[in-house]
Amino acid sequence: MIPFLSLKDVTALHGDEINAAVTRVVSSGWYLQGEENKRFEENYANFIGTKHCIGCANGLDALIWIFRAYIELGVMQPGDEVVVPANTYIATILTITENGLKPVLVEPKLNTLEIDDDLIEAAITPRTKAICIVHLYGRNAYTTRIGDLCKKYNLKLIEDNAQAHGCYAPVKGHTENTESTENVRLMLTGSIGDAAGHSFYPGKNLGALGDGGAVTTNDDALAEAVRTLANYGSSKKYVFKYTGRNSRLDEIQAAVLDVKLKYLVEDNAHRKQVANFYYDYISNPLITLPDRLPDEQNAYHLFPILVGKGKRDAMHDYLEKNGVGTVIHYPIAPHKQECYKEWNGMSLPITEYIANHELSLPIGPSVSLDEVAQVVELINRFK
Repeated sequence: MIPFLSLKDVTALHGDEINAAVTRVVSSGWYLQGEENKRFEENYANFIGTKHCIGCANGLDALIWIFRAYIELGVMQPGDEVVVPANTYIATILTITENGLKPVLVEPKLNTLEIDDDLIEAAITPRTKAICIVHLYGRNAYTTRIGDLCKKYNLKLIEDNAQAHGCYAPVKGHTENTESTENVRLMLTGSIGDAAGHSFYPGKNLGALGDGGAVTTNDDALAEAVRTLANYGSSKKYVFKYTGRNSRLDEIQAAVLDVKLKYLVEDNAHRKQVANFYYDYISNPLITLPDRLPDEQNAYHLFPILVGKGKRDAMHDYLEKNGVGTVIHYPIAPHKQECYKEWNGMSLPITEYIANHELSLPIGPSVSLDEVAQVVELINRFK
């Protein structure tokens, strides 16, 4: 068997340090809002390149608190619009509607699977307050054009970085970069926009042993509002500024994440080796691969392929029968879900095509290149 992702094997890669970290927390007797959280938040903020990191319960909450904080700060109000990719995991859109904001769905480009920046400007109205980009599958979704549109229309840029820990994007306009005549430098996703939400779900590149999430930002006021909202709306014990919720990262998860953060670059480098093998050797004409980005612009959380001629499900079953685990991300597009039935009549053909043809191959840090070679051989034999 070649599993899609073995969390047991991933944890075992750094098992001794993880066990020691968990034991340290258990022995300390302090399980919430302690030194482990402070240490991880500081280290992750330094890694991403932002002033602030606020740990919270999960990635969904991270984005919810960003939008809610902007509402509390008077930057947005219910009914305002947020441009968001139509091709995304539904969590991105849930965070917008949870706050009474209106998602404006924009199609992706088929060759990148990310939001089509050629279509964004036409979706902007006087009610638009933000563009929320999603670095889906671990691929950089940021473009200079998106940044320019945010400046032109005075929009907040919010990043859903749930799947892209360790991914970079080329960003213009940073005067401290003196090495490039075009004034471009690489910045980690999660540091590019006004704020970013991160998920530490166990299967992510930086995964906890349970749920976890974080917000990163350089905005002091936003950071304070997010931290307060995630702590029942309180920044001082028994004093409540907002009607918040309990959404805190626990000490055990923070300690585990701090261990795994040290190995994130190394683990991502292995993912890139696996991805490059797929790009170099998959030759089945039924398979379309998304554009190959420069290695630094893809953290390869997933390796999505598009299987043509209605053969996606057959390919999935064939690989499963031959001992290879695969996953379909995501078979029902958000606008076709029952919870958004008011959108069910919308036609978003590229998003729907991806939903009907996408299949994700094994690419975790514990899969070997020998196993990847077996996967490629099976794929190329499929008819």
